[in-house]
Amino acid sequence: MTLQSLIKNIDTINSVDEIPAIKSCVEASYAWITESFDATPVNQLVTGRAQFVDALLCHLWQLYGLDTVDELSLCAVGGYGRGHLQPHSDIDLLIVSRKKLKPDVQEKIGQFITLLWDIKLDVGQSVRTIKETVKLAKDDISIATNLVESRLLCGSEITFDKLWDEVNGRNSWSSKSFFSAKYDEQKRRHAKFNGTAYNLEPNIKENPGCLRDIQSIGWVAKKHFKEYDGWNLVGHGYFTEQEHSELIACRMHLWKMRCALHLVAGRSENRLLFDYQPDVAKMMGYGEEGKSSVEKMMRDFFRTVARVSELNQMLLQRFKYDMLNQSVQQCVIINEDFELLDNMISPRHETVFSSPEAILDFLHLVANTPEVQGLSTICIRQLRNAHRAFEAEYYVERPLCREKFMRLMKQPEFFNFAWDIMHQYGILQAYLPEWDAIVGMMQFDLFHAYTVDEHTHRLVKHVNYFFSKENKDFPRCGRICRHLDKPEVLYIAAIFHDIAKGRNGDHSTLGAQDVAKFCQLHDVPSKDAELIAWLVENHLLMSVVAQRRDIYDPDVISEFASAVRSHNHLNLLYTLTLADIRATNDNLWNDWKASLLRELYLMTQKALDNGLQCQVTLNERVSTHKHQARQILQERAIDTTAIDALWARLDDDYFVRFKPTQIAWHTDEIIKAQDEWLTPDHDGLLVKANDNSSKGGTEVFVYGKDRKALFAQVASVLDSRNCSIHDAHVTVTRDGYVFDSMLILENDGSRLSSESRIASIEKAISEQLEKPGRSHENKRKLPRQMKQLDVPTKVRFFNINDEATLIELEALDAPGILAKIGHAFVDTNMTLKLAKIATIGERAEDIFIVSNDAGIALTQEQQVNLKKRILFKLDQLEDITIP
Repeated sequence: MTLQSLIKNIDTINSVDEIPAIKSCVEASYAWITESFDATPVNQLVTGRAQFVDALLCHLWQLYGLDTVDELSLCAVGGYGRGHLQPHSDIDLLIVSRKKLKPDVQEKIGQFITLLWDIKLDVGQSVRTIKETVKLAKDDISIATNLVESRLLCGSEITFDKLWDEVNGRNSWSSKSFFSAKYDEQKRRHAKFNGTAYNLEPNIKENPGCLRDIQSIGWVAKKHFKEYDGWNLVGHGYFTEQEHSELIACRMHLWKMRCALHLVAGRSENRLLFDYQPDVAKMMGYGEEGKSSVEKMMRDFFRTVARVSELNQMLLQRFKYDMLNQSVQQCVIINEDFELLDNMISPRHETVFSSPEAILDFLHLVANTPEVQGLSTICIRQLRNAHRAFEAEYYVERPLCREKFMRLMKQPEFFNFAWDIMHQYGILQAYLPEWDAIVGMMQFDLFHAYTVDEHTHRLVKHVNYFFSKENKDFPRCGRICRHLDKPEVLYIAAIFHDIAKGRNGDHSTLGAQDVAKFCQLHDVPSKDAELIAWLVENHLLMSVVAQRRDIYDPDVISEFASAVRSHNHLNLLYTLTLADIRATNDNLWNDWKASLLRELYLMTQKALDNGLQCQVTLNERVSTHKHQARQILQERAIDTTAIDALWARLDDDYFVRFKPTQIAWHTDEIIKAQDEWLTPDHDGLLVKANDNSSKGGTEVFVYGKDRKALFAQVASVLDSRNCSIHDAHVTVTRDGYVFDSMLILENDGSRLSSESRIASIEKAISEQLEKPGRSHENKRKLPRQMKQLDVPTKVRFFNINDEATLIELEALDAPGILAKIGHAFVDTNMTLKLAKIATIGERAEDIFIVSNDAGIALTQEQQVNLKKRILFKLDQLEDITIP
């Protein structure tokens, strides 16, 4: 099958009633693209698809007799107007007339459009007069942009020419206003993607560095120069031939990815979702090795968009001066090599980047010139060329480069704009082979939002924010950073913390080995080198302990404090951990994580002060919390005898775990309920929710006579209401009453949005607990992204003392998982004491502390039976028998 044969088949259609034949032609066009994908350059597929649609539309236009209507034109606009069509892209049409159309013509046009929809073409159409079109274009930059690329398909040339003259005439958008609008539009579009193309599910059309950035250059050039061939920009001095060829090669690569994506998705889909990545990688020729193939494809993709971003930035900056008729308002000579042109740093001659050392000196200059707001077009071009000229060796192999690099590491000012330049223009990639290995590296989960290098770049920026005077959000980190004698210790650890990802082995251990070699090569003092290596090796420790261990257990605090060893280690690890979490995913940081880290930090600090006497630390906490809670309750005139009676039924662990404000709230609500209705003969349960008792989120507590499956029911209700439990503590009083406290957030990690939302959750739990039975029907579906991810279920047991067993669970965070686990505990007669719930992207990493029906740790046989029941509940085993 060839394009010519496809077009020839169109001519065999003699009537618009031959819908099956027309559909067959359309389907054959998709088959042609699929069959030709490997052997045909993608530009021929994209332009060929447009040619096929041209022929089909013109033929159908004639069959409806619309070609005989005077002063009526069928025009292609937008991407279709450029003569480019991806397999399932929208076909944007403008039907334009000189005057208002007669009813019979309007009816024929309606039938024409309906037929296009019937044969499954994605058509976007407008039917307007010239006057209406021009008026709308004046007010809407999108319409004006579409018309810049309009072309006549069939119909009246006179009408089309008239339209063309009007939309490009004196009263239309000027080059200046058009450029300003498109420039602002691009900035807004980039901001939607957090200013980076390094997203793990990128939009091939809209992401920074993707096809829209290339099109933006073309739109502006067409409007200003009336040039429709990019080669002519070379003639105007905007591009070198090499740069133009590079941009075309980048466009071809992105076109091919987008074409493959459309074919895989079977529709107009521009988001390269996890679901599609393996099949797109296969079509692109990267193999069928799953993650390995995707990683190769995405690495090439990210390097392509980096090149497009550079060229786009370089060209639009030049356009900005020329099209806005601007001249340099301020020129400040910095030194013999550089000057500031309106705060854009610019070379004064062509040999400023004569060596790798000179590039590092340039970064030092930028760091010490706070007025620098960007790079001039000439600077970008020379820096790009220099980067390519010195690719034969890594800069780190040159002794003088190492000296200059360490000078940068010791200077917090470097990590402002100069660090962005180092990352964006591949200088760190050229300096360190280890960094080169992680550029564009995918992370195959829903936890990380960015590639490894982009995540680290953002982490360093967060660390740098802690040093700044503008830091009002993280005062503790600010105090730590401002009192550091050697800030380079923290910055180097930040750069190396994930540098060993993607290798066989523990990336923390391998990264520590890498940074130890780096420190030795760069003459870092041995004491500092040991501290840096320790930070890299343990950069996950604080996060893991805070989110996955019981931080109110004195043994946990003792173990963590012993690992940390000193206040300095604790301070640096806290700062690095906080920056790491914030740089992983923009939606990941929340009050709950902040409170966990703060609690662990403060208790460890106290334990270090007490010489690792953690029990002393916790005893002090019990006394303090009781005293402060009692003061709050006395202000509310709560009966002291009732307070003492309730507290006598609770263990010290309760008073360690909860803040004085929480204890006071719990006590107040329980005593009021006991006075009003919650008598020993009453089987009801008190359910209360409060958004003010905890800084981390909304607290829900349930109090009353103990019953089976209580936790499972509450967890199911919360999950069905799109809430997630992040912490759960279960206390059974000495007289058989249960006290469940759960901290909840919305599923996206934010706090519950309103009092009415909180009240509805409280009501839903109460209503469920009043029903007979112990099950709750949860109809929440598994999200689309998670269906493609493989998370093997792992269940591990640790007897932490004679009275309890700790269970570590890793599994897919599917709807209802906590309820299923809760029912597994009931089925095997286990008592839940504590739950620590951590959702890491698509992965549930939960901790449960349980005891058996005798109130002691689980036996080996009980552990085996519980594991089988959990796997059965999570659909990992078909059927089991529990003795």
